[in-house]
Amino acid sequence: MTPEQAQQEALFHSRLVQQSNSYMNACFSISAARCGLDDGKFDLIGGSSIVDPEGHVVAEAKTTEDELIVAEIDLAECRQGKEKTFDFARHRRIETYGLIDKQTGVVEPELLA
Repeated sequence: MTPEQAQQEALFHSRLVQQSNSYMNACFSISAARCGLDDGKFDLIGGSSIVDPEGHVVAEAKTTEDELIVAEIDLAECRQGKEKTFDFARHRRIETYGLIDKQTGVVEPELLA
């Protein structure tokens, strides 16, 4: 893999984690990433971004130089995820978790006839 491909792959994974965590936690996330050269010799990927509660990137750095990114956010956008999609108080069924403390690994169910 070339250095450019490695940088793109690292940036992809960094963004993937940010987007998925914003969505799973129904919140905005703001990632301030370092860029340029660390100690004058190690390339940093940059990639600062702001992601909304649905996992969409609303602002992102365009270069690997110092940049300031801004976005107007409305915290009310978090309500859908927190009150409906990921309303754990309403959706969690702890009575179905019994196997977690009774077995380790996979136990395949019996085949249906």
